[in-house]
Amino acid sequence: MKFELKKVVPWGRNLKEYQEMFNLSNNDLDKNIISFGDGPASFNSELNNLGKKCTSIDLIYQFSETELKERFEVVKKQVMEQVRNNTENFTWNNIKTPDELENLRVKSMSDFLNDFSKGKKEKRYIYHSLPEKLNFKEQTFDLGLSSHFLLLYPKLGIDFHIQSINEMLRLCKEIRIFPILNLNAEKSEMLNDIIKHFGKNYTVNIEKVKYEFQKGGNEMLTLKHKSQ
Repeated sequence: MKFELKKVVPWGRNLKEYQEMFNLSNNDLDKNIISFGDGPASFNSELNNLGKKCTSIDLIYQFSETELKERFEVVKKQVMEQVRNNTENFTWNNIKTPDELENLRVKSMSDFLNDFSKGKKEKRYIYHSLPEKLNFKEQTFDLGLSSHFLLLYPKLGIDFHIQSINEMLRLCKEIRIFPILNLNAEKSEMLNDIIKHFGKNYTVNIEKVKYEFQKGGNEMLTLKHKSQ
């Protein structure tokens, strides 16, 4: 079945948010990073401007800048209406108001779009869908990230998540997944099964992070090869 643009929710975050979501140190930012389900985040663009290395993976990179911008405008209205109608579900400490949130997302999308064509040519933005295998050798990357993708959508099923994490671990020495909630801001129903499955062969931990926008969404899941 063809992946349709009308199903895409382009909603990207910036470098500062990634640093807080994934406890990224200055040393981490110097690593070879691959980020899955990155969407229209400005993370890659901002890192590239700093002379650092990141490869972003997402299905939406098959679409054009114009298509993505048009879709973002539709999604922005829908998402912001939901946020404004449910402000009690969020913490307003770092991001103070819904208007500030909207401005952040517009800025991230703009920075992403300005970098998109150049980044595709440089193979920093790669059209790909997990859990399909990527054309990289084992342990190519130091660090793999999943922002608001894995664990968030239980309808994808536990097999999808296990296969996707297996591919991430094939490529990366360490992976970090944020948040560990589902769309209802509850602990993902797949979390315990994933910890149990991967805990046999990998070092698996839940760690507190600085970032919290969804109430209770201030933890990430980390998985490392035991040799690391």
